[in-house]
Amino acid sequence: MLIFSNFPITQSSNNNNNTSSLIYKTCKASSEQDPNISFDFCITSLKPAATKHRHGDTSLRRLGLMTIYLIRHNMSSTRHHIKKLQRKKGPGDPFVKLCLTDCLELYSDAIPMVKQARKDYKAGRYADANSKISSVMDDCSTCEEGFEEKEGVVSPLTNRNHNAFELSAIALSIINML
Repeated sequence: MLIFSNFPITQSSNNNNNTSSLIYKTCKASSEQDPNISFDFCITSLKPAATKHRHGDTSLRRLGLMTIYLIRHNMSSTRHHIKKLQRKKGPGDPFVKLCLTDCLELYSDAIPMVKQARKDYKAGRYADANSKISSVMDDCSTCEEGFEEKEGVVSPLTNRNHNAFELSAIALSIINML
């Protein structure tokens, strides 16, 4: 009887070890193949997601899906943050306000793109998902580059743009591994 009651704990422990190993191997391969992917960022992004979305043993395919969910969450959060920045009172730099408006449009367009990428991915249409995630990466870069057009302007979205870009790079790396 004691053996049976310990089995689920052992199984859960094995699943955690398998998931951690998969994340480590995936992040290692991704960061070695793509200079846009930091091993540490990959690990710190995927481990909590795998813990939160626990469905038994995590496969590479499921890890890719989790990464797409992370992209969507990041995009939605950044869109909300942009709106918050736009509501701030005060004169502010008109150029920055214009850039924020452009970024809001880019992120607003990217969110449905990520949703469709998720559908394509789940249906096994990896080339379509790849194309959409690549487009999302371009949107992140375009947003950030807008602020760089005027000397001395600092983007208030640099970290968020970088995180969305890097999560997208991780998703593309996983898609290419499938």
